[in-house]
Amino acid sequence: MLKPEVKSQLLPFLQTVARAPQAVLLLDYDGTLAPFQAQRDQAYPYAGVALILQEIVRNGRTRVVVISGRDASDVFPLLNIHPRPEVWGIHGLQRMKTDGSMEMPRLDERTLNALSDADRWLDYQQLRHTAEFKAGSIAVHWRGLSESDTENLRSRVLLGWRPIAEHSGLNLLEFDGGVEIRACEADKGDAVRTFLAEISPEAPVAYLGDDNTDESAFRAMQGRGISVLVRPKWRQTAAQLWLKPPDELLDFLGLWLKTCIGHDAFGSGAAAAVNG
Repeated sequence: MLKPEVKSQLLPFLQTVARAPQAVLLLDYDGTLAPFQAQRDQAYPYAGVALILQEIVRNGRTRVVVISGRDASDVFPLLNIHPRPEVWGIHGLQRMKTDGSMEMPRLDERTLNALSDADRWLDYQQLRHTAEFKAGSIAVHWRGLSESDTENLRSRVLLGWRPIAEHSGLNLLEFDGGVEIRACEADKGDAVRTFLAEISPEAPVAYLGDDNTDESAFRAMQGRGISVLVRPKWRQTAAQLWLKPPDELLDFLGLWLKTCIGHDAFGSGAAAAVNG
């Protein structure tokens, strides 16, 4: 069950969801909907999460959007819900709509050259096996390594990539389990601000995320809806609420679905579904 202090803050927000014609769920993927895995292609959602999300999507009253550090095309096979949600990939650099069409800015020559330099450095250091290559970024992962091996890899990559990033203007971004060098066109906060500008200011919105890459999104949510940190241990954050996965995450999504179903069944009496 949700912690009493979380539920007391969440229920008033869910009552706005109950009254609204449409609400929005903005969701990070790794660490939020799915546990981290050393084998990234095995990072399936927590048990029960995909099923509830699919019911939320099919209910039709919630626009579900995934905002992930992954390439957008990598999210669908793992999440595997239908109809597909919209996915913003590479921290908002990509935008894949529900029909599968992709939007992405054209990267300039300076950015492409810098990413090539970062790739060549990995090759020279015999570290390409640790890397994930995406459009507009390269990420090195050390999840699953020992503490000493992790620190050694982290130090080497930062030492090698920092001059490249500083010279080219690329972002060097640390996240839970790795570091990424990436084009600076967008981050998750930019993605959230862009999305919020496209929808009604009356639409209730929630953003759920887990690591440092989500902090810009939490800040972009200030004054608009709720922001939720989802991780086993609390840390300092700009998010308003904290949920421990998977149980509290499932409780949150279950309450959201119950709220939407209550709206459909009872119209203006949907508050009973939230409080019940």
